[in-house]
Amino acid sequence: MRITELLTKDTINLSLNSSNKLDTVEELVSVLEKAGKLSDRAEFKQQILNREEQSTTGIGDGIAIPHAKTKAVKQPAIAFGRSVSGIEYESLDGQPSHLFFMIAAPEGANDTHLQALARLSTILMREEVRKQLLEAKTGDDILSIINHYDESDKEEEKPTATHDDKPFVVAVTACPTGIAHTYMSADSLKSKAEEMGVDIKVETNGSGGAKNVLTAEDIDKAVAVIVAADTNVAMSRFSGKHVIEVPVAEGIRKPKELIDRALKQEAAIYKSNDSSADDQEEQKGKSIGATIYKHLMSGVSNMLPFVIGGGILIALGFLFGVNAHDPNDPSYSVIAEALNTIGGGNAFALMIPVLAGFIAMSIADRPGFAPGMVGGLMAASSGAGFLGGIVAGFLGGYLVVGLKKALSGLPSSLEGIKTILLYPLLGIAITGFLMFFVVNKPFSMLNTAISDWLTGLGTGNAVFLGIVLGLMMAFDMGGPVNKAAYLFGTGLIASGVYEPMAAIMAAGMVPPLAIAIATTVFRNKFNQQEREAGKVNYIMGLSFITEGAIPFAAADPLRVIPSLMVGSAVTGGLSMMFNIGLQAPHGGIFVFPLVEGGWLLYLLAVVIGSIVSAVLLGLLKKRVDNQA
Repeated sequence: MRITELLTKDTINLSLNSSNKLDTVEELVSVLEKAGKLSDRAEFKQQILNREEQSTTGIGDGIAIPHAKTKAVKQPAIAFGRSVSGIEYESLDGQPSHLFFMIAAPEGANDTHLQALARLSTILMREEVRKQLLEAKTGDDILSIINHYDESDKEEEKPTATHDDKPFVVAVTACPTGIAHTYMSADSLKSKAEEMGVDIKVETNGSGGAKNVLTAEDIDKAVAVIVAADTNVAMSRFSGKHVIEVPVAEGIRKPKELIDRALKQEAAIYKSNDSSADDQEEQKGKSIGATIYKHLMSGVSNMLPFVIGGGILIALGFLFGVNAHDPNDPSYSVIAEALNTIGGGNAFALMIPVLAGFIAMSIADRPGFAPGMVGGLMAASSGAGFLGGIVAGFLGGYLVVGLKKALSGLPSSLEGIKTILLYPLLGIAITGFLMFFVVNKPFSMLNTAISDWLTGLGTGNAVFLGIVLGLMMAFDMGGPVNKAAYLFGTGLIASGVYEPMAAIMAAGMVPPLAIAIATTVFRNKFNQQEREAGKVNYIMGLSFITEGAIPFAAADPLRVIPSLMVGSAVTGGLSMMFNIGLQAPHGGIFVFPLVEGGWLLYLLAVVIGSIVSAVLLGLLKKRVDNQA
């Protein structure tokens, strides 16, 4: 699609009468309304003004690009307005604006429209284009100028070639609507980098998804990272790199300054708190297992808020009585019913669809989300449970990846319907059919069998399961094995089995608590720094933050890890033996009053395991020569 299919003679006004920003917006909205492009004038205008509140779209050099993506737009369009004398538009350079392009994108704007809008942003970066637009006499002249510079058949950007003799910088640009500033900022950075003799690769996070995505190899090679964004960007992949974070407009206005700062590494080193939840796909150097784990953790991390919030709400409802949510029970409380409805009927109902949806989105970007969500909902409603949801996520994600390849040969005239029609239609349909006919029944049977087995476990088997889960929680303390155990417990909550979750949380509290106790009691086995750090582990352990023990395990793994595993195994076994259940998958001691089976016994299990590990640490660790 060419830009002039969106910018037409009936959306051009060469003589704006406005003198201020608000009147200019009103005048340009009127142009679009008269051209029949809007279904709700007031709503569209409000969305334009909302965007202006986030940051001005007066980007300087006499240009303003007010824009909005909303259901109030009937047809995608661009309105052009010109003021020879200039209008005060709160531009970034403080100068009047002369050229105005108001972009109206419908809520379901497809890739073809978005690419045309992105090209317009790129064209306006050229000084000669701005000069010609200012001097144009008629609407036809405006269209002719835009057509001349519109390279509609431009191939998708290839990854930037790098040279060993040039410095290399990577960048990410993103704005809230992902239409104009995203691409202008990227082009400004690339143009200035070429002028400065610097290699650069810029990832654009636009409305059509991320393009020119940075790989792990790109990030590793770069001297620094520039993030020019007014919206969320996946940051954990930049952990350990110098990262410059600025508004997207600074990428347009100050590209040289940003590149200079990057070359001098004038920025703090970014430290990520979550290296798995929002990492981008690493194209190379990853094993199949690591890739699958990354996608799975993307789903789990987005599912956890529903599990934690819903679980605690349900548990709070039990404070009124086990059956207080039932209107037919004597202990009935309307508050308990509301808590149970919100937590169990709604938050828990979304757990498995969200798990599947974000697994699929991690694999196939936005087009994978809908098939994953639908597949996950089918798994939840059929009884296939979280195992079926995991299958639905991977099925929906990789199916869309396959569709992208299969449909890549379609004529360019059909390019625009892929995202808006073909991917959701075929993705949801094929995923749904496979879930209905192939996946749901066997996984429903498997999920039922697992739940029945766990529910009917004898004391000996239950204790053994608790021991295994405890060993897993302490083995890598927040790593893949720990998270596998945690995922197992949270999945069973959705099936109405709560004992494993209680054992998992109790066992996860043991490592930091054991470290804290050992550094207090066996002071001669730890140096001064370790003893001080040990005090913090009391808080971390009581809050179920297992990672507090990692520095101690890393310093002396052969003695510390086995000692912690033994204590966690004891606690896990005791929790299962005491038949403790827990619907809240996080919270540590703060949710102890909500456990089923007696919080004193639960606390006893944690204390016993912590003391066992602390004593083993005291016996196994060597004496430290503490200097004053």
